[in-house]
Amino acid sequence: MFVFNLGSAFITFFAVVGPPKTMLSFARLAGTRSNRELRRLAAFSTVISAVIGLVLGFGADELTTLFHISDQSLQLAGGAIFFVYAVALVFGVHLGGDGDEDEHLTNPLADGIRELLLPYIASPLAITAVLVASLNRNDWGWKAAVAGAYVGVAVLNYVCVALLAPLMRRTHSTSLEVLSRLLGLLLAAVGVELFLEGLAGIGVPLTAAH
Repeated sequence: MFVFNLGSAFITFFAVVGPPKTMLSFARLAGTRSNRELRRLAAFSTVISAVIGLVLGFGADELTTLFHISDQSLQLAGGAIFFVYAVALVFGVHLGGDGDEDEHLTNPLADGIRELLLPYIASPLAITAVLVASLNRNDWGWKAAVAGAYVGVAVLNYVCVALLAPLMRRTHSTSLEVLSRLLGLLLAAVGVELFLEGLAGIGVPLTAAH
């Protein structure tokens, strides 16, 4: 049976909210912001994203209990969502638009955070991934490892933006798109295995007859 271990959790976080996805979002913002503004925006966004990951990582049990969601239901839903998103990545389709790009807030920092809300700060895919990974085991050491892996990906995002900010205006998005599609293949496999684990959890026999 598939085990959602720390390695698969990190790969999932990297695919749904890591540099291949967030760099595309930051690259779109680089055209209207200085390098200093871009790094400041990345720092604020990373802190908010990390806090959300920590809260969900340690509070997954309480959250699912509050909404009466079983682990198997979350596994089935999460597996299906990951698979659909992964297939979209492979074919170059970006799910979850950034909203109305013609509307801008007066404060550039707040405007940037608003644009990064769904693709990075509070990504529904990332939230699902943290909940699924955290609920895979009940010990606090595991939950701390999951939360730490998510925070690690968030920090990696900031490092990439801080180091590559001067190049974002000149770098073509094709290289990031290629990496996103490769990660889509890995995420599709994780989604299928997670869905199968959910089926096994509700008693569906999955062992092939010999």
